[in-house]
Amino acid sequence: MEEAARTYTYTFLFADRRDISFTVALDAVSQKANSCPLAPPAWARLRYHQCPPCPLHGPEHPYCPVALAVTDLVTTFKDTASYVRCTVRCVSPERTVVKETTVQVGLASILGLLMATSGCPVMDYFKPLARFHLPFTSVEEAIFRAVSVYMLRLYYRQDRQQGDTYRLDDIKKHYGLVKQVNKGLLQRITSITDLDADNNAIITLTSLSQILEMEIDANLESLQYLFVDK
Repeated sequence: MEEAARTYTYTFLFADRRDISFTVALDAVSQKANSCPLAPPAWARLRYHQCPPCPLHGPEHPYCPVALAVTDLVTTFKDTASYVRCTVRCVSPERTVVKETTVQVGLASILGLLMATSGCPVMDYFKPLARFHLPFTSVEEAIFRAVSVYMLRLYYRQDRQQGDTYRLDDIKKHYGLVKQVNKGLLQRITSITDLDADNNAIITLTSLSQILEMEIDANLESLQYLFVDK
């Protein structure tokens, strides 16, 4: 029997009793998001603000995978301000998570999931994290999860070399590429959004990348207390 797609349904509940729901469905086999608009917008074309690290080429890939994945979300929230307070609920197969927060924080959580499962060669790096998606991740949780997945990747790929096992240069380098993808996406949607919720959500994701880079430079000191007795 064919396994059903994994779904994550986010619902934004506002003080005026309005609500907006958005569902991300991940293919059970590929873990790719099933979110391609029927009529892709012009800003989703690959060559429109194509980010520097992108290895794709127009004839085979006329559209940016990340742009296609986030089109419906961007369209839904293009008239929403980032600072608006709301209750955001995420329902997944394992749990329901509810947070009193702002639209920006809720959108950052969805955008991270969509980008990681869009099929973008740069963002594919995060598919394992998407499989175990954690809504509204804190900075400390994001650092812990990112480094843990990096170590597991080394373990399963058996590409560890003596004296190089615990170096985090590769993950820092990859987060540098991620920042370029975030910048490219921000350039794509800035011209079509009336308010700033989508834009600021992307900026939030970029800030997390920058914080992780700084933590690596500091030898992950913020997590040391979990493993080293004082």
